[in-house]
This record gives sequence, C-alpha cells and structure tokens, in this order.
Amino acid sequence: MKALHESQLDQKATAEASSTVLSDQVNTCETLDIPRESHAGSDTSVRFILNIPNVLTIIRLLAVVPLAILISCWPEKRLITVFIFAGIWVTDILDGFIARRFNMMTQFGKLFDPFVDKVFQVVTVIMLFSIGLVPLWVPLFYVLRETFMLFASTVLLTKHRVVVYSDLLGKFSTFLFVVAVGVIYLFPTEKAWLRNYVFILPVLTSFIATIHYGVIQLRSMRAANDGDRL
Repeated sequence: MKALHESQLDQKATAEASSTVLSDQVNTCETLDIPRESHAGSDTSVRFILNIPNVLTIIRLLAVVPLAILISCWPEKRLITVFIFAGIWVTDILDGFIARRFNMMTQFGKLFDPFVDKVFQVVTVIMLFSIGLVPLWVPLFYVLRETFMLFASTVLLTKHRVVVYSDLLGKFSTFLFVVAVGVIYLFPTEKAWLRNYVFILPVLTSFIATIHYGVIQLRSMRAANDGDRL
C-alpha cells in the first residue's frame, strides 16, 4: 500500500512539472508578443491546399511573367500593362480578404503570399529601370531588401521551424509601392523628372518595415531557442 501511495505521488509530481514547463512556454510566447504558431515544435508544415486564396496567389505569381514582357514593350502596351499591374495588386487584396473572411487561411498562403509580393515588386522595378523609368537606386534597394528577407525567412524556417508572416506595415509599404508605380505609368512625359522622387516614401516605409521584420525575427529566434532548451 505504501509503494502504491509513493507511485501516485511520483505521478502527481511529474504532471505538475510538465504543467509548469508548458506554462513557461506560453508565458514566453505572450511576453514576446509572437504568434504561437510561429514557435519551434508547432505545425509549420507548408503544403498547397486547393482553395480560392491559394489559387489566386498562384495566378498572381504567373501573371508577373506577362507583366514583365509588357513593361519591356513600353509605351506601346501602356494600357494593358496598367491593367495587368492593377489586377495583380487587386488579387493580392482579394485573396487576403477571402482567406480571413471565410476562414481559409493556410500555412502555404501565409508564406507564399508575401513571397509573391517580393517577386512582383522586384520584377517590376527591374523592368522599369531597364526602360529608363526609374533610377538605379530603386531596384537596388528592393533587390537587396528582398534578398535579405528571403534569406532570413529561409533560415528561420529550416533551422527553427519559425515562419514570420507579412504584417500591416509590410502591406502598407506594398500599397505605397503600387501608388508610386501607378504615378510612373500615368504621369505626363514632361514631368518625368518627378519620377526620381516618387519612390522616396515607399522606400522609406519599406525600410522601416524591414527593421520591424528584423526585430520580430530576433524575438522569434530567441523564443525558438528557449523552446529547444526546454
């Protein structure tokens, strides 16, 4: 009887210890203000799930190719270029709205939606530079920024199983990018010198978003390392 009582006490102590560890992990997550699904050990598997938002994301990615070709034909294909460019951006807004409104959010969408944004922006500014519509510093900034973002995201995903998703600041910088490109598409030729300045605000906002991303990344890595030690 005494042995049975001691065994029950041991089981109770083990359960209390496990509960304490779990509580510490939750408190760490809340203190760092990081979504729980982004921590190591959670389900961060990325696989394509056939739904409307994910299909729209794939369509946006494929649409970047004809957009690049049309920009290279500037200005003969101005109207269709503007139409494709606007369609890609509107589709970006639409797939996010549908995913949230109808609870269709997936790991694939959370990861690939910002990735397609990066491809969209980099290809656009490179092609605009190639036809002389933007100065060199614009594509240089976006290429360096998106290379850093892609490298950091890959490290977090492969080493720590952490996914840092796009936030409102990143979306806002994308909106300013779209406005700047729209000005370039539609601005009168005699005012072309203003094209050297129209990207200042989008680039500044994008730079701030990158710093914010870096802070989130460091917090995510610390939380993941704490989880590994536990």
